[in-house]
Amino acid sequence: MSLVITNLSKHYGEVAVFSQVSLTVASGEFVAIVGESGVGKSTLLNCMAGLDSWDSGTVVLDGLDLGRLNDDQKARLRREKTGFVFQAFHVLPHLDVAQNVALPLLLLGQQDDARVQAMLEAVGLTGLGQRLPQQLSGGQLQRVAIARALVHRPTLLLADEPTGNLDPGTAARVMDALIQQTRQQGASLVLVTHSETAAARADRVVKLSQNPDRPSKLKVFSVKSLRQTSTTTGS
Repeated sequence: MSLVITNLSKHYGEVAVFSQVSLTVASGEFVAIVGESGVGKSTLLNCMAGLDSWDSGTVVLDGLDLGRLNDDQKARLRREKTGFVFQAFHVLPHLDVAQNVALPLLLLGQQDDARVQAMLEAVGLTGLGQRLPQQLSGGQLQRVAIARALVHRPTLLLADEPTGNLDPGTAARVMDALIQQTRQQGASLVLVTHSETAAARADRVVKLSQNPDRPSKLKVFSVKSLRQTSTTTGS
């Protein structure tokens, strides 16, 4: 898997969201994107998935330039190569847990009950496949979302604030499941987060920052420096 973003710029009307953003994510790498609210982190993640458009620059996934694909081609690429974990879970309330997890396989025309059960077991939800979403806790729902995002064996996992609605203990367990399953499948992980604790577990951390008179730009800093900042802040 390779994800290469080159000189990407995005505007909403006359307002610049980010400008000249470049980033490369290697196969199997865990990259965390941090930054203040409103600098365009989630928008950048949506561009990586081909869910949002941009004004200039390129997003290339496994040699395919997303900007040159039509909507159907981008949807097909997402089904085959990417998984997405959202802060708000986005599970379907009328489907049980197993059916929610199986959705990416069904979209690919596949049925693999054994794979679904294996993913539920992998994220600690053994025996809960027949429950409806409203019968689960927030931490359990996020683990359903992780299982769903990985069930079709994507090469790239995109996670947008997956622990943002969770208490610290539950957030740690969700991150454990997210990282463990991504590593086991050899997938790359791009995580958008405000959590210094979550970001400190990444292989590499990049910060999307914004000056008052300029759109957001991406800066790279070390995980070690982030851990030191986290320790100082917590003391």
